[in-house]
Amino acid sequence: MKIILLFLLFSLPLLVSCESSTDEEMTSSSQVESSNESAEKTSESQIQSDAVSEEFEPATYEIREAYVNLTFEQPLFFTAASDQSNTVFVVERTGKIYAFENLPDAAEKELFIDLSNKISLAGNEMGLLGLAFHPEFSENGYFYVNYTNAQGTKLSRFEADPLTYETALDSEMTLMEFPQPYTNHNGGHIAFGPDGYLYVGTGDGGGSGDPQDNAQSLDEIYGKLLRIDVDNSTNGLPYGIPEDNPFAGNDQGYREEIFAYGLRNPWKFSFDAQREWIWLADVGQNAMEEINLIETGKNYGWRLMEGTMEYAPEDSMEELDLEEPIWEYDHSEGQSITGGYVYNGEDNSSLKGTYIYGDFVSGKLWALWMTDKESVDNAEIADTDLMISSFGLDEKGELIIVDFNGKLYRLQETN
Repeated sequence: MKIILLFLLFSLPLLVSCESSTDEEMTSSSQVESSNESAEKTSESQIQSDAVSEEFEPATYEIREAYVNLTFEQPLFFTAASDQSNTVFVVERTGKIYAFENLPDAAEKELFIDLSNKISLAGNEMGLLGLAFHPEFSENGYFYVNYTNAQGTKLSRFEADPLTYETALDSEMTLMEFPQPYTNHNGGHIAFGPDGYLYVGTGDGGGSGDPQDNAQSLDEIYGKLLRIDVDNSTNGLPYGIPEDNPFAGNDQGYREEIFAYGLRNPWKFSFDAQREWIWLADVGQNAMEEINLIETGKNYGWRLMEGTMEYAPEDSMEELDLEEPIWEYDHSEGQSITGGYVYNGEDNSSLKGTYIYGDFVSGKLWALWMTDKESVDNAEIADTDLMISSFGLDEKGELIIVDFNGKLYRLQETN
């Protein structure tokens, strides 16, 4: 029986749409043509850049435990510090981050930092939501976290000893904090691009159907992908505004941190080194889950659109240039998309160059392959009992699947 029953039993709809699916018959998963231009040049430092295959032929795969001796409490993210230490980190929603050696038989995990006394878990989508290591962590020891407290969302920097990983709670420096109108749709994923800037995903503020129309409001921080410079400051802020941000220096009151907007609850984004694309998965409302290729200054439609379907259309939307998703699927396939990564590891040669993603509710895993933005092939590669809350990459670019129930898994080709 699917583990989704446990999900319902314990009332932990971490990423699921606010309202239940309607009885209206939805179309099956479909390819959507995209009118996107070339994406901003971005990549994650730990992703190895290989040539993109000219064809995609999926194999048969097994899901295997990655670390048989280790279990976590409501894990939401897996990552490495890219310091050549072979150490990896797991973020728990409940406030702790653990470090351990990247070995299949690793027997111990060490507490890296405990923020459980700082966070609020009042809502099922609240807690410790994001972790990113500074590109020069091995020199400065800086790492960044995104969490919720009683006041809302907080983005902070901490400092660790880059050799021993010892961290003091009093090293916290707040970069950004803002209230949350509701307890859901907090986004929370953070990651550095190759440009050295920190990207931050924010949800639309919550509620059902974006009642405050935050995602379309350029003077609001909600429902956006933000981009900030953590190494410099602008106008007295504890961070800088990159000069090429689309709304930098505007005189209309728009938030200069905005890189892209019109998002509902972006749950994981990542950088494609070879094609210089930003992939972002956006959780749907009642009908469609979507994948977007993000470009600077673009509007991705929510709440006017849910995927390629109208949600709350307005007369003025005819004047807007809305970006369609490059892929979407309906709620017969899954109800809460979890974004992943383009695979460039060595263990699964058939998946090279494909974007691996999943669904928190159905437990399905897919590989999406594109040679260009108008040629898409999507294949289901596994149907699991996992609650896929996240994905991560180790320093070698090997993919880890994060199960909210507490275990970490790998894909393995069997033919």
